[in-house]
Amino acid sequence: GSAGQSLGAFLCKGVTINVYGDSNDYVGKGLSGGKIIIRPPSSSQFISKDNVIIGNTVLYGATSGKLFAAGIAGDRFSVRNSGAESVVEGCGDNGCEYMTGGSAIILGTVGNNFGAGMTGGIAFIYDKQGTLPVRINLEDVIYQQQMTDYWEKYLFSRILEHHNLTMSSHAKYLCDNWKTEKYCFWQIIPKEMLNKLKHKTIVDSTKSA
Repeated sequence: GSAGQSLGAFLCKGVTINVYGDSNDYVGKGLSGGKIIIRPPSSSQFISKDNVIIGNTVLYGATSGKLFAAGIAGDRFSVRNSGAESVVEGCGDNGCEYMTGGSAIILGTVGNNFGAGMTGGIAFIYDKQGTLPVRINLEDVIYQQQMTDYWEKYLFSRILEHHNLTMSSHAKYLCDNWKTEKYCFWQIIPKEMLNKLKHKTIVDSTKSA
């Protein structure tokens, strides 16, 4: 079915919401430790990575918890997120805007102005088409394709978790073909966090403004 506005708003630790369908704007607003899983109905013939499943301004002001959505998010995904972890399969414009913590893994293309005002957290984008360099806002972030062992393992484990929870065929494909597909990922790191993250991020050369 379809869920309305603000699904899982301020959801606390220990509570999980499963949706077999789609949802509107502000999913996970103020998420506070809970888990939200959104996937197409089993009868659906849609390809998750090519279809929108959640609306705009998802995870606005989230502080902790997890979101897994087998489909594309709208504009302003993970805006002002300060601690939640998420996996989606694409997003619209202004993704990770003013993000200050947590992580965002996006298994598909993003819209324009990605990472504007992003001062914390970390993001990963699967960029098979090579479009990220013209869509990212480099004022506050840098990006690189080669990752340290820690972050590669982190990324793979979250994609595998995404598949296990949503049965996403796209996530399964990435896991099954990891040795080649991992090179299609960009890691986005806020400049302010380069020397503050617990685990090393910079491998060698990076792209910046």
